[in-house]
Amino acid sequence: MSTTVNNNHDDDSGATTMNSDPLAASDKTANAEEPALAAAKVPAKTAPKKTTSAKKDQPYFDPVAYGNGPDDAVAATEADENAAITHHSVTVGGAKIAYTATVGHLVTVDPSSSKPDAKMFYVAFTKDGAKEETRPLTFFYNGGPGSSSVFVLLGSFAPRRIKTAMPSFTPPAPYQMEDNPDSLIDRSDLIFINPVGTGYSAAIAPNKNRDFWGVDQDAGSIAQFIKRYLTKNNRWNSPKFLFGESYGTARSCVLAYKLHEDGIDLNGITLQSSILDYAQAGNPVGALPTAAADAWYHKKLGVHPTPTNLVNFAEEVAEFARTDYLNALRKFPQTDDEVVEKLSEYTGIGKATLLAWSLDIAAYDSRGNSLFLTTLLKSKGESLGAYDGRVTAISSGIAGKIDPNSGSNDPTMTAVSGVYTTMWNSYLNEQLKFTSTSSFTDLNDQAFLNWDFKHTDPTGAQKGIDSKGNIILYTAGDLAAVMALNVDLRVLSANGMYDFVTPFYQTIIDLQQMPLINSTVRQNLSATFYPSGHMVYLDGGSRTQLKADLAKMYDAATANHAAMSRIITLQKVTAEKTDAALSPAGGG
Repeated sequence: MSTTVNNNHDDDSGATTMNSDPLAASDKTANAEEPALAAAKVPAKTAPKKTTSAKKDQPYFDPVAYGNGPDDAVAATEADENAAITHHSVTVGGAKIAYTATVGHLVTVDPSSSKPDAKMFYVAFTKDGAKEETRPLTFFYNGGPGSSSVFVLLGSFAPRRIKTAMPSFTPPAPYQMEDNPDSLIDRSDLIFINPVGTGYSAAIAPNKNRDFWGVDQDAGSIAQFIKRYLTKNNRWNSPKFLFGESYGTARSCVLAYKLHEDGIDLNGITLQSSILDYAQAGNPVGALPTAAADAWYHKKLGVHPTPTNLVNFAEEVAEFARTDYLNALRKFPQTDDEVVEKLSEYTGIGKATLLAWSLDIAAYDSRGNSLFLTTLLKSKGESLGAYDGRVTAISSGIAGKIDPNSGSNDPTMTAVSGVYTTMWNSYLNEQLKFTSTSSFTDLNDQAFLNWDFKHTDPTGAQKGIDSKGNIILYTAGDLAAVMALNVDLRVLSANGMYDFVTPFYQTIIDLQQMPLINSTVRQNLSATFYPSGHMVYLDGGSRTQLKADLAKMYDAATANHAAMSRIITLQKVTAEKTDAALSPAGGG
């Protein structure tokens, strides 16, 4: 069953509390009680999948150079909307689905001038022969900020997916892709968006990439892309969903409210691995249940007998975190030996070490390394992945001296970066038949380093950066606002229990505390938990369960005929007012 996230508060400590069954039942956790899942074998590469449709494919070679620097842009003369079009089929749930893949660009416009301002790269998978009013659209993106959508595209719910050996290291090439039996294409058309400065997306001169690198700027850009897609493909009356991961969850909150202001009410939002309140990033109370889950997985607990069910154990730790642990943090350096002993049992870290850390399980060393992740298996010369604590890597010798800010330093990314890079290039060029002279930007550090975190929320409050320049971006308020205004909006928060980057219990706290009072509307918000990491879908059992949870949400959201009627009526009016303005010069 799903967990509805209520805004209850602990009157004594000030910490939020969870429902009596806050971490949901075991049907939400895809064999969470099992300490390990079998690693996938990586067979030799097979020939590219042949098209099964009689329709003729249309390959496309893109000669345009796309720069990813802050001041880069493409010329206005290069603002085209060309695309490669290929035809495929996949079997999902026993049904064969014919679909079309479209890979290319859409040109967005400045809403105030209607002049082209960005050329945005996307990949769309659309079911053949579906009706507009009954066929949902889902817009996907990753986070960063500065990430392309390649991670969610190749790993989650597209018709094809990569095979990895997670949580083990995926050996070098040859790699393999396969049809995805968990694809969401049985419920929705799928559009994967690459924000400006990622993928092959760029500003159109005289604009620059940096003009789109900010919380509000980015949300406005994605909103313009969505409106352009709806216009170009005659999809204004389709049910609409968002799927964002990591920073993409913050983006979804801001974007959903902006779309509502523009007359586009969504049917549903999936928030995977959320960060909704940057001020709480690194909160040890929110991180403790994840640390305990990691210790449980690696058999480092001091709890006897060893818990057999991860979900039940995590709830026990969450209760301790919001009560005794919270009080201990507040009182430190005064300590209660019984509490320190319990903390040691839950985390597998010795009491002396915990005291040296001031009991802060989320603390970092001077180089930026997580103390917990680099200590739990230190005796074995290994560290844990921040993105997935099941993943380990050598931390002794030179490996322990690699810059912690390097993407290669996290064991999780190291385990899958090779298969992602290789198979994206292979899939894009050989099967989707889109080629380019430019390098594809999967992650753009320049975007992150130049990101404007200032944000004006629905109340008009300025959030994002404090007086000292610290990031305090808060977008749960945007989510609360759009849910209060669009009372039919369904929201699913999907969380990996081994994710130390966006800990699942911190997400629960953020959702409980967001300013949404109406209990009826809160019934539209649910949270699910999976024995996986930040990229929940890289765990096979978790991906299958998340697909089942998504299917329930989509079916519920589109079965509400009264809500659908209200949304369609509003969007027809909006479409009539905006079609002309959203058609850039030269656009098709």
